[in-house]
Amino acid sequence: MRTDTPWGTLPARDHLLAGAVDAAGAPVLDVVVPVYNEEKDLEPCVLRLHDHLARTFPYGFRITVADNASTDRTPEVAARLAAALPRVRSYRLEEKGRGRALRTVWSHSDAPVLAYMDVDLSTDLNALLPLVAPLISGHSDLAIGSRLSRGSRVVRGSKREFISRAYNLILRSSLAARFSDAQCGFKAVRRDVAERLLPMVEDSGWFFDTELLVLAERAGLRIHEVPVDWVDDPDSTVHIVRTATEDLKGVWRVGRALAVGALPLDRLARPFGDDPRDRALSGVPGGLARQLVGFCVVGALSTLVYLALYSLFRLGVGPQFANGGALLVSAVANTAANRRLTFGVRGRGGAVRHQAQGLVVFAIGLALTSGSLAALGAASGSPSHGTELAVLIAANLAATVLRFLLFRAWVFPDRTDRSREAYEDGPAAAAPSAGHADDTHHELGNVR
Repeated sequence: MRTDTPWGTLPARDHLLAGAVDAAGAPVLDVVVPVYNEEKDLEPCVLRLHDHLARTFPYGFRITVADNASTDRTPEVAARLAAALPRVRSYRLEEKGRGRALRTVWSHSDAPVLAYMDVDLSTDLNALLPLVAPLISGHSDLAIGSRLSRGSRVVRGSKREFISRAYNLILRSSLAARFSDAQCGFKAVRRDVAERLLPMVEDSGWFFDTELLVLAERAGLRIHEVPVDWVDDPDSTVHIVRTATEDLKGVWRVGRALAVGALPLDRLARPFGDDPRDRALSGVPGGLARQLVGFCVVGALSTLVYLALYSLFRLGVGPQFANGGALLVSAVANTAANRRLTFGVRGRGGAVRHQAQGLVVFAIGLALTSGSLAALGAASGSPSHGTELAVLIAANLAATVLRFLLFRAWVFPDRTDRSREAYEDGPAAAAPSAGHADDTHHELGNVR
């Protein structure tokens, strides 16, 4: 999984100004049509798309044909279209892969909004402006057409309907995806998002779309969905079994990377002040309610684990050793869970330091619980196991309150507190330092 993304947070979302962009010579929208051996369908597709955009789209646009190493007359057709229509251009890639084509063209486009659609134009083009409008206005980061949302109108066979719904069910159950349709060939993304998101996407084939959306969603980016009218292409050349197999491999790979925190998703964060939830509420620390809920859930589960481990260890060792061992194991798990779930820290950066600080908090909790056991032993001599557990529960409650305060103030201090101070001093103070964009990692073919 790639992690060589540009440093720094994303810039704030602003409404794109058509006049300013056009004055710089760049279109607002770049629509990519990836093709492989489509000499028959390419020309009517591009002519229809060009006519629709020229008549209905109020901003400057470009259509880019991305040829995936076609072996028929597709390159000649694309070159002829690029020569005849000034707002059409073609790229020739020497390797196959829809994801590779999109990554290559999007990475080198100067348009602030990037889109793509399948060459068969199964999706009604009237959905194109609603697709990109939230990106132009600054409302959303990505946009997708959905054939599975309530307002969609779809014509296709039962086999493809079943496969599509089954695949999206797998995504929801395994990767906790909340978007409704990962495979519809009708998507768009803001260029500032693509610049940081594309280097993280490893797949170069059909799973590219899914991986892009899952990572964006996990990073907290806003994905806009548009219900589409969609008519299945009976002449589609997609190999269903092979594509499904590769998709399942991709689901496993992405799920594993997310589980171990191998992805620097914090680099996709918007600057402080871009989210209305950043606004301070009088007398309420930011995020306190959410953190309390998360901490309580993690704490309850950790307590159950601790008690189970204590009872297990108690079968072979004394109460002090059983308490120390159970508390150590549950504390490591508790710190890791609170780091990710309660305080929203992603990636591996600072994980070792956080665990070290968590062990200090653990030592304080150990002193409280061990002291309670020692006081119980001095007071009653030989207490029952049930009495020991009751005392430990009370001691753990006190330690839990202290642990939350230390976690919030010391181990995982809220970065928005610091950002809020800078933000209130002015946008320049709040802005992150400029990062270094990574070198282009794909070779471009001939451009016309």
